[in-house]
Amino acid sequence: LPQGQLSILQEKIDHLERLLAENNEIISNIRDSVINLSESVKDGQKNPEAINFSQGSVSELFPSTSVLLAVDSEDCLFASKTGGRSSGVQMLDVYDILPFDNPDGGVWKQGFDITYNENEWDSEPLQVFVVPHSHNDPGWLKTFDDYFRDQTQHILNNMVIKLQEDNRRKFIWSETSYFSKWWDGIDSQKKHAVKRLIKDGQFEIVTGGWVMPDEASSHYFALIDQMIEGHQWLEKNLGIKPKSGWAVDPFGYSPTMAYLLKRAGFSHMLIQRVHYSIKKYFSTQKTLEFFWRQNWDLGSSTDILCHMMPFYSYDIPHTCGPDPKICCQFDFKRLPGGRISCPWRVPPEAIHAGNVQHRAWLILDQYRKKSKLFRTNVLLVPLGDDFRYAESSEWDQQYQNYQKLFDYMNSRPEWHVKAQFGTLSDYFEALHKESSLSEKSSNSFFPVLSGDFFTYADRDHHYWSGYFTSRPFYKHLDRVLESYIRAAEILYSLALVQSSKSEKMSVFPSVDNYKLLTEARRNLGLFQHHDAITGTAKDWVVVDYGTRLFHSIMNLKKVIIDSAHILILKDKSAYNYDTATPFLKMDDVQASQDSLPRKTVIKLTLQPR
Repeated sequence: LPQGQLSILQEKIDHLERLLAENNEIISNIRDSVINLSESVKDGQKNPEAINFSQGSVSELFPSTSVLLAVDSEDCLFASKTGGRSSGVQMLDVYDILPFDNPDGGVWKQGFDITYNENEWDSEPLQVFVVPHSHNDPGWLKTFDDYFRDQTQHILNNMVIKLQEDNRRKFIWSETSYFSKWWDGIDSQKKHAVKRLIKDGQFEIVTGGWVMPDEASSHYFALIDQMIEGHQWLEKNLGIKPKSGWAVDPFGYSPTMAYLLKRAGFSHMLIQRVHYSIKKYFSTQKTLEFFWRQNWDLGSSTDILCHMMPFYSYDIPHTCGPDPKICCQFDFKRLPGGRISCPWRVPPEAIHAGNVQHRAWLILDQYRKKSKLFRTNVLLVPLGDDFRYAESSEWDQQYQNYQKLFDYMNSRPEWHVKAQFGTLSDYFEALHKESSLSEKSSNSFFPVLSGDFFTYADRDHHYWSGYFTSRPFYKHLDRVLESYIRAAEILYSLALVQSSKSEKMSVFPSVDNYKLLTEARRNLGLFQHHDAITGTAKDWVVVDYGTRLFHSIMNLKKVIIDSAHILILKDKSAYNYDTATPFLKMDDVQASQDSLPRKTVIKLTLQPR
């Protein structure tokens, strides 16, 4: 090469060597920071007051209490053990023996004709728990915010008013994402009323995750994270911890979710969307209630009692019994003159003295037939549908007419029935008592099942499998946000400790960045909703989800930059927070929620950086 080109090449080599030296120094500083942090943690364990996060009001954002989760010894030893299957019902075996045909079952199209002897309940009355609920999708046909504005806030506002009118009324709620948004906008008097309703057992939060998540496409990290986010909010604001799982709308069910619920302290749960052939088979075997055990568990430490709803849907026509034409007549929102009616063209009738006997007997017949699919005389009857109870009139229609039916049934001792409103936990508590679950032999009363409930089909071999891969761009964006959240949480925690040991605590944006972390976790949690990550929402709703994911990724990059800045400085006193001139740059740039990221190009010149 000519002498001039050799000189230029030598200069570039020298420049690269200087850059490598700078990088080595940065890595050395990070290593020193980690070592110092480890020593700080040890000091903090010996002396909890050694690390003080009270400055900057950041402590106000943390959960008020810490939660310690015990790891069962069996969870870590299963791989080293050998043995046969420990469950009585193996779903892989069930799939092998079922023909998956679809014969016409009569009024219960996907089932069979149910008969009973009227004297069956003479010695042990039928206990009926009617559980009012409203399924609120955090985005589907409308965006999360639009649903809240148009329907959800009115449901919760009416709940506070209507439950207080009669202490026999009950109601359950699942989605903490909606509940927290509503809570932030109500006054202290209404908040006090809600806490009293919870204390009195009239109102129950079920599952309590940020959403009711999909269980096929979601990563277990996100499933846990959205549950933590919801439970921390409930503990901080309501002082409660949910104990009953409620999943009526996810499109199939994973044993992983059952395991997470069990390890979160739940003892029972409910599922609905299971293949119709499996529901029919379980109904014939009376195995709709079972202990769900992990396949790898050779003991019983992962057992959680699960209730599978037997019929087509969670709406009112498919929950009181096998005949939707009859059950629809007891959805009093469909009374003549309303906006919706029964597709079977037999409308409901308002309950009065002249028809109460006939109407009570009509629905009791459905209750009895449904109870024949289960092993106890305790019956669960959900009463609700998507975004129900948004209007004050519906609360009156449902609660007043059902109370008249209950009062009449309960006044007829020869009918041998006790019917009432209840929460999900009311039902499971009665079930525990009925089946003597407190005894050592309780597991023998209900079968033990292992396996999953995929792939779901609701009718006519319509398999819900497309959502496993639909809208792959946003499924990928979900995983990207997950990785940014974990990286940002780690760096933020390290930076918070470092800043607390120096005079830079007030300079480091701990409060602002903690809020960005919380917002990111909630946006990730929102996307685990069974109409979000699945890709089953309308296009404009998907754009709203994508925008939330994108904004959180951008915000977390800021948290990472701010945290890494203070960590790599050997002299912490040199730290200076300036939003206009960030100390570091990320390695990729994404312009919008629907664009591909581009790698940042670093141009090397002879000029110093």
